[in-house]
Amino acid sequence: MFGVLVVHVAILYFLFSFSTEVIVYDALISTIIMAASIWGIILLVRAYPTNVAVTVYALFVALFISSVTVFAQYEVLKWWMDEPAYYGYYSWLSQTLPVRFLAVWMFATWVATISAFRKNLAALDSRFQQQTDAAALLREAELFKLRQQLQPHFLYNSLNSINALIMIAPPRAQEMIGKLSDFLRSSVKRESDDVIPIEDELNYIGSYLAIESVRFGDRLKVVYNHKGIEGTTIPPFLLQPILENAIRFGLYGNTGTVEITVHIQQMPGMLELTVTNPYDPDIQPSRGTGFGLKGIQRRLYLLYARNDLLDTHKDGRIFTTILKIPQHHVQSRSDR
Repeated sequence: MFGVLVVHVAILYFLFSFSTEVIVYDALISTIIMAASIWGIILLVRAYPTNVAVTVYALFVALFISSVTVFAQYEVLKWWMDEPAYYGYYSWLSQTLPVRFLAVWMFATWVATISAFRKNLAALDSRFQQQTDAAALLREAELFKLRQQLQPHFLYNSLNSINALIMIAPPRAQEMIGKLSDFLRSSVKRESDDVIPIEDELNYIGSYLAIESVRFGDRLKVVYNHKGIEGTTIPPFLLQPILENAIRFGLYGNTGTVEITVHIQQMPGMLELTVTNPYDPDIQPSRGTGFGLKGIQRRLYLLYARNDLLDTHKDGRIFTTILKIPQHHVQSRSDR
């Protein structure tokens, strides 16, 4: 409003050559009343209970407040300068009421339109935020559901194995119960983590393989090949279902020792995990690419919005699963 006051003073001084006293009174009183009116417009537009036709409402408010403002300016100026010395000013004041109204109305309309625009914008921001929050909650709920679906199959198999071992090898059953308890306790601790260090995931996989080794004994051999992966991360519960799939398909119908290899390497901006296992197409189930892989694909899309992070292919009697994890916060050693 300081700019309005300066313009008002300049117009009265340069165009009409009033005395300093008249200029100060007219400018201050008019500006103060106008400032109160503008604040009233903003409050009335903000208080409008809906966004339907808020711009039209704001224009009507501007028109009404402008009329009240000019009337209030006229009455207050007449009361404040109620002396014979100001009679010439009274005549000028009455003649300039239409011009005053036009100027006040234009400024009030501009303020009202801006207020309506901001109200609409705030409503759009609120609606967008609600949709974003709902989408985030839906995403988290789906991720949680996918994580919960990873454990039951493994847990069912482990419990069936324990049930069988109780009758034929009680000490091994007891050992498996202890390992399963530690494994599940570790799973609970990782539930709230979005990503974890790859070392933690490998330790978790070690606990999982310890349980599987009780089930399969010397038939299962897992070979790791990794170097220079310090500082990389991976979402929890992604590698286990891949290994479970490899064990299931590698040991299915096979009575000998099965070797599964896990190759982990850090690439520019990416951590790549390659799991290979034997595969016999003559005795493998004909449906699907493997247990849990579709759930992993969906999790990766929810986490990274990409569909190219999981790949599987068969080469003769070898089944290969390639998992890629973006590492936006990690600089590869080759780039250092």
